[in-house]
Amino acid sequence: MSHGRSRPAPATAHRDAGFVADEHAPVFVISVAAQLAGMHAQTLRQYDRLGIVTPRRTRGGGRRYSSYDVAKLREVQRLSQEEGVSLAGIQRIMAMADEIDALRRQVDELDRQLTQVRHVMGQASGQRVFAAGRYGDVVAVRPGERPRRSTSASQALVVWRPPR
Repeated sequence: MSHGRSRPAPATAHRDAGFVADEHAPVFVISVAAQLAGMHAQTLRQYDRLGIVTPRRTRGGGRRYSSYDVAKLREVQRLSQEEGVSLAGIQRIMAMADEIDALRRQVDELDRQLTQVRHVMGQASGQRVFAAGRYGDVVAVRPGERPRRSTSASQALVVWRPPR
């Protein structure tokens, strides 16, 4: 993808005066989505059959497109008309882009979890590190230090659980 254009942004929710707009909310019927994307409704049906842009369905089977779907349709049109990419190529590009988006969401979630664990474990200044002593005892040490040789022959097991 060239010309400085990129794929539609990942899902976001915007809050304005108490209203939350979700770009993945299925709100547009096929005729409106086609008009917004600058395409014929039959083209959207074809893309749905090929799995290039798959809208949600109502209970009655009607297609409902989101703002995100419309942005994807515009990107499909750009790839086809400006870049000369075949529908099979576009299908593969979209599948890979969706996979990248899913992986980015997973990385973001893992980063969030790691930050939370670091906070709970006290990774900020004044952190505490525990190690197994020579005889299996648990001892507190400074980061980067080894435990001192213990003269105790204790075989006690200590489980430390951080406060929540």
